[in-house]
Amino acid sequence: MTPRSDEEKVLRALLVTFARYKLPHALGIKEKVDKGEVLGDWELAFLEGAIDEARRAKPLVDRHPEFQAVYAHAVRLYDEITVQALKNEQRGHRYTSER
Repeated sequence: MTPRSDEEKVLRALLVTFARYKLPHALGIKEKVDKGEVLGDWELAFLEGAIDEARRAKPLVDRHPEFQAVYAHAVRLYDEITVQALKNEQRGHRYTSER
């Protein structure tokens, strides 16, 4: 087994995890911030972990251009969420319910 094929397996596993778990949660959080709500501790911890995972995956993605479009979409989504969440915090909206 070559190092490249090992990396591809890791990237595919990350992609499956993203599609099944991270993306649905991220979209739910985006919907929440788009309504003007402030994030709770769970959502903030989720985003922190997702962003950290994306940072760690970047070197692998850079070596595998076939994964770059999905990676860019995920990073863009996390950015949109964090920008809107910060705006909501600054406006003083209060968090209304825990997920």
